[in-house]
Amino acid sequence: MKNTLVLILFASLGSFSQTVTLKTGDLLFQSMNCGPLCEAINQVTAGYQGHDFSHMGMVYVQNDSIFVIEASGSAVKKTPFETFKSYTNEKMFVGRLKQKYQAYIPEAIAFALQQIGIPYDEAYLYDNGKYYCSELIYDAFLHAYKKPLFELLPMTFKSPKSNEYFEVWSDYYKQLNIEIPEGKPGCNPGGISTSDKLKIIGTIH
Repeated sequence: MKNTLVLILFASLGSFSQTVTLKTGDLLFQSMNCGPLCEAINQVTAGYQGHDFSHMGMVYVQNDSIFVIEASGSAVKKTPFETFKSYTNEKMFVGRLKQKYQAYIPEAIAFALQQIGIPYDEAYLYDNGKYYCSELIYDAFLHAYKKPLFELLPMTFKSPKSNEYFEVWSDYYKQLNIEIPEGKPGCNPGGISTSDKLKIIGTIH
């Protein structure tokens, strides 16, 4: 079984291209166009070099095919790379764990694969038996590292301009018939993209 696949990526600094080996365990960060919800997320989260990220997944190279393990839609799934790439017209950023943490990738991958079929966490509540995109990655490396590799921070659903809840979030949680989890621990793709445990090695267009 091969665990790498060579792709042409574009350097995050500059317009020239370079050949990079995309490896199992690399993290892909993307900005999806999901309307007002994504816009609200972007206003309260900060990503690598100020970029907005509303989704992420983990690379899994199997034989001659590349997949992305992700929590999206209705459940955790193993998605073909080309399908994952089609979610956005924006460039995706590739994050790679620093060398001292790469030994934990196989166990993180095994954990993530075991979660396939677990329902998507539409309530964005940590540790409720479901997963949203960054929560899956957080737990995969928590399981492998035996302690948090990434951070959980208090979530906010309020506009930084008014300190009032975004209307889109108020409507969203009203439909779910649950209280807005303001201040509850959580994570997001932007936060993970800025972690000192990884390095952004390039972008994919």
